[in-house]
Amino acid sequence: MSDLVRVAVDAMGGDNAPFVTVKGAVDAVNESSQLKVFLVGKEDVVKSELNKYSYDKDRIEVVNATEEIEMAEPPVMAIRKKKDSSIVKAMYMVNHGEADAYVSAGSTGATLVGGQVIVGRLKGVDRAPLAPLIPTEKGNSLLIDCGANVDARSNHLVQFAKMGTVYMENIMGIKNPTVAIVNIGAEEEKGNALVKETFPLLKNCPDINFIGSIEARDIPAGYADVIVCEAFTGNVILKMYEGVAKSMMHVIKKSMLSSFKTKIGALLIKNDLKKSLSDYSMEKYGGAPMLGLKGLVVKTHGSANDIEVKNSIMQCIAFKEMEISKKISEKLSQEV
Repeated sequence: MSDLVRVAVDAMGGDNAPFVTVKGAVDAVNESSQLKVFLVGKEDVVKSELNKYSYDKDRIEVVNATEEIEMAEPPVMAIRKKKDSSIVKAMYMVNHGEADAYVSAGSTGATLVGGQVIVGRLKGVDRAPLAPLIPTEKGNSLLIDCGANVDARSNHLVQFAKMGTVYMENIMGIKNPTVAIVNIGAEEEKGNALVKETFPLLKNCPDINFIGSIEARDIPAGYADVIVCEAFTGNVILKMYEGVAKSMMHVIKKSMLSSFKTKIGALLIKNDLKKSLSDYSMEKYGGAPMLGLKGLVVKTHGSANDIEVKNSIMQCIAFKEMEISKKISEKLSQEV
């Protein structure tokens, strides 16, 4: 049991909690013998959901938390006042070494604040970014930052590039991953003040494989493995990505059902198309890890379904096995 990856899940977080959080946790434990999950939330409600499923009773434990932090609550105040909330209690489990990771579909603001002040940043880390994997033609890329640091500085973006490099090398197995900064053109002299200041710093950074600027239209093609930006830009890219994916699904479905001929064609390619489109499903990649912390914090969508919750829990296994926090600390301690 000591070798298990212990994940504290905010059972009350998200639009569809506790149904999806409990089911996602059960599915994760049933799929992997390496996991132990702590479902942190209102004990009677969580246990009522758990009673619907079969699972290893030794590897799912309910931790009672009497309070909830709502999406609209001011995050700093909520973290301070609601000490018995599922978010705060789950994060303190990571802080105290009772859990290796925290997963939540709840309040993003509270998760970001809690990650910084409860779990804590690694020594040398100035800002902890959210870094989701996004699908591309070549596989996937890491978008860093997508929501944690709207007002980042150039030295923060350099750290993001280094953290992203560590993640892609160790979690995705990409040797010497390429790094690009989001820009409005390929030329070095283009961009806003932040990009212009950051570009030469990345260019002269010897421990990353910097390839220059990347325009938003080139991101889906997979031109870079690590895509660096501040959180405002990253969040816009992520939301646009998700919106276009949903729209394309609707357009394809409408087109395939438009006539008898297209319906016949749809039947012939249904399985192949379903497999191809599944690679562009965001739920496949789980949540966004908050890199640069002493423990793993994973934030998934508020509207996450049980599959996304399960995959968010599953990704904690590789994070611990590959000692990502330790490797990030080592990377940032290297002299430039």
